[in-house]
Amino acid sequence: MKKSVLATLAVLLTLPNLAFAHVMPGGGGFMSGFSHPVLGLDHLLAMLSVGILSAQMGGKSIWRVPVTFVIVMLIGGILGIKGVEMFSVELGIAISVLALGLSITTEKKLPHFIAMLFVGFFAIFHGFAHGVEMPYLAKPEMYAAGFVVGTATIHLAGVFIALILQRIKQGDQLLRYLGAGIAGIGFHLVVM
Repeated sequence: MKKSVLATLAVLLTLPNLAFAHVMPGGGGFMSGFSHPVLGLDHLLAMLSVGILSAQMGGKSIWRVPVTFVIVMLIGGILGIKGVEMFSVELGIAISVLALGLSITTEKKLPHFIAMLFVGFFAIFHGFAHGVEMPYLAKPEMYAAGFVVGTATIHLAGVFIALILQRIKQGDQLLRYLGAGIAGIGFHLVVM
């Protein structure tokens, strides 16, 4: 199993251009918004990580942490639409992948409020990247609905991955390995 995970990570690291999904073809409808977080490796890994982290924390964090991310991401989207200046958006997104991966790896249970602040900080960058595109799209409301649904779906996938792995023998260790792999890709995104 370790060899297949390492091989997959090696392939992903050789495809850095797939990491950034900030220009999506196909107009500005629901599917374009939905595909943005799904097809962008940086967004996908961050969203999965939020779901996994929330499941590792358990309790109310399973829904509070992802909901916080989505709400703050919408605020970031509004900032992008309004043309607010923001620094290092791509770097912030890349650091989010690294930091969230490390959080999964350490498996430390943060207080709910701290975890919500943590993911909320990074959600601003992800939302801003979506929002900057919206004024140029034909249907910004549908695009926004798409990226919210896409993000929530990936969060749910992360929660289910974590809950399933936590039920199998050495599943917690597999989650830590997964977190380390995500952090490794995040590190690559930061330095490239």
